[in-house]
Amino acid sequence: MSATTAPHPGSDEVVEPTPADAVHHTSTGLSNEKLAMWTFLGSECLLFGGLISTYLLYRNRDVRGGPTVSSLYDIPFTSVSSFVLLMSSLTMVLALSATQRGDQTRSRIWLLTTALLGTTFVAGQVYEFTTFVKEGLGFTVNLQSSAFYVLTGFHGVHVTIGILILLSLVVMSLRGALPAARSEVVEIAGLYWHFVDVVWIVIFTVVYLIR
Repeated sequence: MSATTAPHPGSDEVVEPTPADAVHHTSTGLSNEKLAMWTFLGSECLLFGGLISTYLLYRNRDVRGGPTVSSLYDIPFTSVSSFVLLMSSLTMVLALSATQRGDQTRSRIWLLTTALLGTTFVAGQVYEFTTFVKEGLGFTVNLQSSAFYVLTGFHGVHVTIGILILLSLVVMSLRGALPAARSEVVEIAGLYWHFVDVVWIVIFTVVYLIR
């Protein structure tokens, strides 16, 4: 139980007790947790910016050791995978909305749907990598292939981490640890998930569409 702060002597001001689980806001008006996530995402922007820049520098260099990445692209397949990932942002929004309403059943359904869509995207990426390797484009074949696998593979790892976060939220919901009052937890997870989706839009445009 939290203690009630006593008013200053001679003052008529009544000070309300502070709940033990009160959200602590920073000077920006954001909670510490949300500010930490925004800070993390900012550092991730720098990381992916460096990876994308590296790919652009090496995509036309040292391709004598095997086929070029662009010659193996299956744009229709990758476009479908991209659409699946983008739709997961919509289901993530629906999951947050359901959590804020206190609708735990729908919240779990949308969280699981988001995780399923993310898993489908990762499965498509694994299939693409496997196809490329069979065509002779391994990770160490040339500089272009190395830059490609590092960039897209690193994004795939981020999606996988996001899936694990979503599944952990489902477990929390099943245990009753995700009421409407704690909807910010889902919101913070959603920030990460939307970031992963936006990064893929940039990667898909730069790597697959611009040659």
